[in-house]
Formats: sequence, C-alpha cells, structure tokens
Amino acid sequence: MRRQILTTAAIAATALAAASPAFAQSQGDWTIGLGIANVNPKSDNGDLAGGAVPTDIDDSTRPSITFEYFIRDNLGIEVLGALPFSHSIESNGTEIGKVKQLPPVVSLQYHFDATPQFKPFIGLGVNFTGFYDADARGPLAGADLQVKNSWGLAAHLGADYWFSDQSAFRADLRYIDINSDVELNGDDIGDVDVNPTVFGISYIRKF
Repeated sequence: MRRQILTTAAIAATALAAASPAFAQSQGDWTIGLGIANVNPKSDNGDLAGGAVPTDIDDSTRPSITFEYFIRDNLGIEVLGALPFSHSIESNGTEIGKVKQLPPVVSLQYHFDATPQFKPFIGLGVNFTGFYDADARGPLAGADLQVKNSWGLAAHLGADYWFSDQSAFRADLRYIDINSDVELNGDDIGDVDVNPTVFGISYIRKF
C-alpha cells in the first residue's frame, strides 16, 4: 500500500510539473515592452557661471518602449526608447530654461529564474542622451542656451511577473550617468550633473 501511495504521488507530481507553465526566457526569444517612465534627476544638479547660478532640473514622465532579444537562455540585449522628455531648469526657485531630451539605452541583461512566474533581472549598458530645443527663460530670456549631448553608463534593476506564457507585468529602476556641458550665447558656463533615477512600469509581450 505504501509503495502504491508513493508511486501515485510521484505520477501526480510529474503530471503537475508537466502541466505548469514554464514562462522560460529562451535563446532566440524577443520581447516588446510598452509602459511609462519617469526621469527623476538628482537634486542640486550643479552650479553654472562659476558658482553664481545653482541649478536644479525637474522630473518628466513619458510613454516608453523596450525591445529585448535573448542571445542565450535568460541573457538578453535590451534597447530602451521613449517619447521626448521635457525638463524645466531652475535656479533658486526661478525657471531659467527648458530643454527636451531623448535618452536611449542599450543594456546587457540577465534574468533570474526565481519562480516559474517571478523573474527578477539586472542589467548594465550604455546611454546616449541627446538634448535639443533648449530655451532660455526668465532672467535669461532672449539668450542662446545650449545643453550638450552626453554619453554614460546605465544600470538596470527590475522584475517581471508572468501571468501567461507570453505576457508579463514589469516594474523597473534605472540609474543613468548623464553629465552635460552648458553654453550661453556660445560661451561655456559650466556643466550639469543630471544623473537621473528612472522609474518604469510596463506591459511585456514575448514572441
């Protein structure tokens, strides 16, 4: 009787394992993610004009998109894109400018098999931030403001919750190294350390 019970339990466990979805991320798979990202620059972004103009850059939220291709099981290359972010530049509470930027990131990411449905991941990549449409305002209105492009590293941390074999909900956090030179009427007046934390939520679809 005991042997029969053990045999029955083993058969049931094998059948349950076979019936359970694997939610694997296998070599050759690719995913697309549609969501929202909030770019939140660090506080005290630097001092311009030899320290005379302390600078703060506010946050911005826009729709985001990601593509990831798995070159090995659980190891993927991801590209992040978004609609242009728009940031207000302030000094001592007064707006002195506004600028738009696009911060695409390419990352190498490893996804852990924590549970069949819960998949945390980490990533490291490179970021290019392109600034454009800089507009001097307030006491600087009428001046020619330029914020230069930036290259830097980007770290990525997050988790996917797979509610079917093809669909997941993602929450993630990035740190991006963004440091940009600033010019006013063609003269270099210093640089700003944007260095934002980027919070994101998105829907992931696997193909």
